[in-house]
Amino acid sequence: MHPQSPPYDSRALEAFTALAGRDIWAARMAEIAARVASSPRAGRLSRQRHALELSIERLRGALGRPPSAGELHTARLASQAVLLSQSLSPGGRARLQHWMRINLQGDGTLVPLFHLLRTAALQDSRGFKVTFPGLERSAPYDLLIARAGSEAEVACEVVSADQGRLVGRQAWMQLADRVNADVRAWLAGRPGRYLLKMSLPRGLQSDALAAMHGRIRRLLQTDGRRDQDDAGVLQLEPLALPWDPGAHRLASALRREFGPEAHLAVTADRAGVFVIAARAGRVDEIGKAVHRSLAETMQHRLSGRRPGILAVFIEHIDRADWSSLRDDLSLEGEARRFLAHRAARRVVAVTCTSRFELFGMPEAAIGGELRFRNPTHPAAKTVSLAPAILSSV
Repeated sequence: MHPQSPPYDSRALEAFTALAGRDIWAARMAEIAARVASSPRAGRLSRQRHALELSIERLRGALGRPPSAGELHTARLASQAVLLSQSLSPGGRARLQHWMRINLQGDGTLVPLFHLLRTAALQDSRGFKVTFPGLERSAPYDLLIARAGSEAEVACEVVSADQGRLVGRQAWMQLADRVNADVRAWLAGRPGRYLLKMSLPRGLQSDALAAMHGRIRRLLQTDGRRDQDDAGVLQLEPLALPWDPGAHRLASALRREFGPEAHLAVTADRAGVFVIAARAGRVDEIGKAVHRSLAETMQHRLSGRRPGILAVFIEHIDRADWSSLRDDLSLEGEARRFLAHRAARRVVAVTCTSRFELFGMPEAAIGGELRFRNPTHPAAKTVSLAPAILSSV
């Protein structure tokens, strides 16, 4: 019996890594592996951040199991990147390779490229002819879509939800990792159940980690109960929640107690449990961060000669964030407020997606994106553009 072929093109994955440069790819994978292994919580965040790269690397090896839906979506988009590179002019191919290599350095990821590829595939599935003037001739917009005599420019942008948070997710995970040893030492000497409540009116970013870690360490080492300054209030007290040994049940109880806006870190061992719960000085404003990005992108990425579509990918959100943004209509409200502004006259529609659409997850929006049409744009009622611009909600 011959071995069954995988449900993806393994040769295309090899071609994809060759397009980036095999040495560059290998060095990047080693760097990501080191980040993932560096610390428990921040490492887990790195694994999520680099899910595309890690999926490709897993599929290149002996997977030993059926690929997940997300891995199959990744493989298909990687294959499309290879096909795109073959269709581009030498200059366009060189720009694509340069872009890939930039995104495989530092804090970069493959998300911007895969967002572009998925946006192009989505418009192609709707019957549009899709070209890539951003790569071919360095146009400010990324895609040009055409259907039945009508055209529209598409600018693809990635916005980090952390731009709307006072407490950055990366900073929070790094703080939780830093204080872990101090917390375990505290529990070893004082078995029990504890809660450290943190009120952070100005938030928490990476440049304040060392100072905040120092404050928490001093509070524990001196058996303090309260520490206060302009950066925030720390209050240590017994954990009053009913005891529940199940980690998932404890996490659910904490979320119910402190709400979706709270930042939580739990350390549990045989000596007890220590919970850190932090709140910023205001609720997260992810929708407003998207609004700001839309205004900036419109000014620099659309020519104004054709109807423009702003395709936004919202990065660094979890299931609760994505559900909240849709259910409380904050994202729709900010998008429509942007479109109602006179300065948005170039934009015929705004679309929003996340990792849930990119990886084909159950939480994905119906139709593959959230879409908001600008009813005041002259092309808003153009029938041939309708599949790309009609509001989805």
